[in-house]
Amino acid sequence: MRPFGRAADALREFSFTPGFARHAEGSCLIRMGGTEVLCAASVEGRVPGFLRNSGQGWVTAEYGMLPRATHTRGEREAARGKQSGRTQEIQRLIGRSLRAVVDRAVLGEMTITLDCDVLNADGGTRCAAITGAWVALALAVAHLQRMNVLKSSPLIGQVAAVSCGIAAGDAVLDLDYAEDSAAEADANFVLTDAGGIVEVQATAERAPFNEAQLGALMALARDGTARLFAAQRSAVQAATAG
Repeated sequence: MRPFGRAADALREFSFTPGFARHAEGSCLIRMGGTEVLCAASVEGRVPGFLRNSGQGWVTAEYGMLPRATHTRGEREAARGKQSGRTQEIQRLIGRSLRAVVDRAVLGEMTITLDCDVLNADGGTRCAAITGAWVALALAVAHLQRMNVLKSSPLIGQVAAVSCGIAAGDAVLDLDYAEDSAAEADANFVLTDAGGIVEVQATAERAPFNEAQLGALMALARDGTARLFAAQRSAVQAATAG
């Protein structure tokens, strides 16, 4: 039996709270079970040096966890003076995922930074960050359009992410921390609403898994992200109505 009696294809209870960070151009607090991530989009009228005079914009991300987002206190990376390899890997993944659904020529020479801060962690923080960051990005774009900074939206699609795994021999969707810790294999799928694959991270924790199992995980991920895409759209529409 999965935690809380969830079916193999069931997501944890989830919600989007748009506009949570009142000063950001776009923001969203995403809750996936016990995982909560605050995503805030900030807009700057400049781009990194390698993009100057290119006519293209940039979308990037930063990721961090509060010291007590987990069961024991973690040291602040700022106090340590160095980001961990995990943090760097995750924030690069978030940036890549968002850029996959942005026409940077339409964005023009401005930068949108997505700050993704984990308030509470119970598995799937990178997936929640990607999914919530898209909502924050969409709200920032809507703000830029209202302000007549952008004539049209640079968004060319949606992106969301979900974890899957093999637990007790079965493919299951949206692992929490307890499941992830004991899973025989775990995977993160970053997918677009058009059916594209941005990234798949899959690892066998014990014995190798086979292609049929990978296909089962992908099928679960497609179904799970379809529900997340619908919720993303609803959150953006509710926040921008009127």
